[in-house]
Formats: sequence, C-alpha cells, structure tokens
Amino acid sequence: MGIDENNSVFKKIKNDNHEQIVFCNDDKIGLKAIIGIHNTVLGPAIGGTRMWDYISDEEALNDVINLSKAMSYKSSLAGLNAGGGKAVIIGDPKIKSEKFIKRFGEFINDLNGKYWTAQDVNMTTQDIVWIKEKSKFVVGLPKEHGGLGDSSSPTALGVYMGIKSAVNHISGNDSLNNKNVLVQGVGNVGRKLVDHLLSENANVFVCEINSKNIDAIRDKKVTIIDPENIYDSHYDIISPCALGGTINIDSLKKIHCDIIAGAANNQLQNDNEVPEELNRKNILYIPDFLINAGGIISVYHEQINEINSKKVMEMTELIYDKVNDVIKHSEKNSLSTNSSAIQLAKDRIKENSKK
Repeated sequence: MGIDENNSVFKKIKNDNHEQIVFCNDDKIGLKAIIGIHNTVLGPAIGGTRMWDYISDEEALNDVINLSKAMSYKSSLAGLNAGGGKAVIIGDPKIKSEKFIKRFGEFINDLNGKYWTAQDVNMTTQDIVWIKEKSKFVVGLPKEHGGLGDSSSPTALGVYMGIKSAVNHISGNDSLNNKNVLVQGVGNVGRKLVDHLLSENANVFVCEINSKNIDAIRDKKVTIIDPENIYDSHYDIISPCALGGTINIDSLKKIHCDIIAGAANNQLQNDNEVPEELNRKNILYIPDFLINAGGIISVYHEQINEINSKKVMEMTELIYDKVNDVIKHSEKNSLSTNSSAIQLAKDRIKENSKK
C-alpha cells in the first residue's frame, strides 16, 4: 500500500523547502512537541517556542511549518546571519511544570545548536530559564541571567519606524502629528507603540479585549474603541498588535485606512486574495515579518553573545529604510508589498547559498 502523498508530512514541507521537522514525545510526562527548522543557510535557525492546545496534531504541524518559514524571512530581511525555526508544544499550558519544560530543553539540546529557541505564546521567562538549565541553545533570557531582557521595546520601536517610513512614502514627510492611528491590542508591545505615537502628537485610538491592558493605559491620552465599532471610522493608520488573521476579505469590507502596519504575526489571512484586495482598496500594507523584527534582532544579539541594547536599537531603527526598499521593489515589479518582502528575503538566502 503506497503513501497518500496529499497527507504526507513530506508533501507539507516540500513547497517551502523545510530542512527538518522534529517530533518530540515523552509519554511519561505527557510532552508532545514539534520543532520546525525551515532554513539555516544564513546561520542557525532562531525562533520562539509556543504552547497551544491545538485541535489536532495536523493543526500544530501546519502552525510550525508556517511560523518557521516566516522566521526565515524575518531574519533575512533584518540582515541577520540567522535562519528560521519555530517550536510548538501541544497541550493546555496548565500542564506545564519544571520537569516538563526541562525535558523539552533536552530535546532542544539534542539538535546541537541547529535551532535556538526563545519565548513565545504561553511560555514564561521562567520557562526559558529552565530550558537554559538543559541547553545553552536558548535566547531571550532576563538580564539577571545574562540576556538582554524584555524584547518588547525593540519590537515596538521597529513597528514605529515602519509606520513612519510608510507615512513618508504617502505624505512626503514622516510626521505623525495629528494622524489618526488605531492600535489593535495594547499588551507589552502595543503599549510601548502607543507611547511612541503619543510622543509625536498622533491621535491614538485603542481597541483591546483584555480589561487589564485597558486599565494600564487609562491615564494616557488615548480614545478607547469598543471592539464592536472598531472599523466604523476612517483612520490614517491601523496597527494590528494582537491576534493574527485580522486582515481578511471580510474585515477589509469594513476597513477604511491608508496604511496597515502592526506588530501581530501572520496578519493576512492568506497571501493571495488579501494582498489583491488591499491593492484594490489602495491600502499600503507593511508586512508584519518586516517591521516586527525588533524582537528577533534582540535575541540574535544574545545568540552571537553581543549583549548590547544600544546596538540592538540602532539596528532596529534601520527597519525604516528596509520598509522603503520593499515599497520601491513592489512598485518597480508590480508586486504586493507582501510578495516583495518575501522575494527580497528569498533573494538574500539564495545569494548566500551560493557561497
């Protein structure tokens, strides 16, 4: 009996040329995880570990495939000598324990540096410290453990620089004074982005479903928008900083803005119809994996043992120019900005594969 090619793991990874998919299992402690290594041409794969109670193993595999590929593009566009990887732990985060996380750290260590992990959804700083006890191949550590600490500051800075570059392209200058900006999600990154925007006297509108996050910004000069009425107004800029997939065909029927540029990963529900609809509506979309690279820039500097916050911020500021490069490439080649960013990332990887 032959293999069903349509459901084969190799079929899933073939189109994007993933180098390696690692399945980790320990029945005794209930650990199931998948590590995806997309590309290591530029350097070791770097990407966070997230824990999620996936509906199926197939959903988890699809997530790790898509996320690891995006990390390759993110590192490449940022000019880092790093590849792309991602890990997912399957299950309810409530089952985590020190023993559970350290066992996962042993799986990371078995890859001998081909993949470096970091903190992502439903993983804590303590989890990262526990992984460190079993493997040196982990980044995003707190300062007291030799790392650069919270990476939300460089992430927010990168998004801010990307917004300014996009505004400059449309307006001829990059001032945000009196611009109407909707920030969707004000967690650690979103709150810091709000501060950048307010420093330029932008009119900031905030949509957030978490009451604790709302409480944290009540003393700031922002207008809080009910999620039910989020797209009722026209904005100069919409900045998704929470969930992915919020930019889709249905939401675009309601969205009225000039620019979409935010920190959330995987903002576009798909890479075909959605970019076409953005172009039709004359909305300038700045790819998330281009402008939210401040975090990977920070952990990359840990990976190469350059614990220098100033250097991280200086490199993150270069996102301004990289956004401009992508926009110019898209116009010259009649591509969406999303396709242009992917193409430029692939080109750098391809050039280095010849060396």
